Amino acid sequence: MNRLLLVRMALAPALGLSASAHAGCEQGTPTVFSCHAAKGKRIQVCDAGKTIDYSFGKAGSAPEIVVRAPRSQASTYQWKGIGRYLSYAVQVPNGDTTYNVFWGADRLTEEHPIEAGVHVEVKGKLVATVKCVGEKHIVQNIEGIDLRPME
Repeated sequence: MNRLLLVRMALAPALGLSASAHAGCEQGTPTVFSCHAAKGKRIQVCDAGKTIDYSFGKAGSAPEIVVRAPRSQASTYQWKGIGRYLSYAVQVPNGDTTYNVFWGADRLTEEHPIEAGVHVEVKGKLVATVKCVGEKHIVQNIEGIDLRPME
């Protein structure tokens, strides 16, 4: 059963979303990932227990997109400890669309920037990539998240 939700800013009040839901993860809900993207947008993943919640939109405003995927449908990629490039990801499905939130870094050099953001796939085809800007504003708690491994 798919209980995923796509919310446009105009629908947020009608759906009874509180102001705190717009500002970030709901109180008591851990942030799995958060970063700023271009044009004042924010990418965020929250662990709400029964669901993994993805949101995208202007910081401080109602998100343009909110997806609440049942925990059993979300998945993760965890770095295996081999190689110089650490990589972690969380996939949040929404029908034919998948939001693949990623974070990676070269562990052998500090000059290599962190790469983070979201790949958006529709029916398995990459249609967009939105990258994070400003490494110091990235919150990455994907490492060790208890989700099924990505296929």
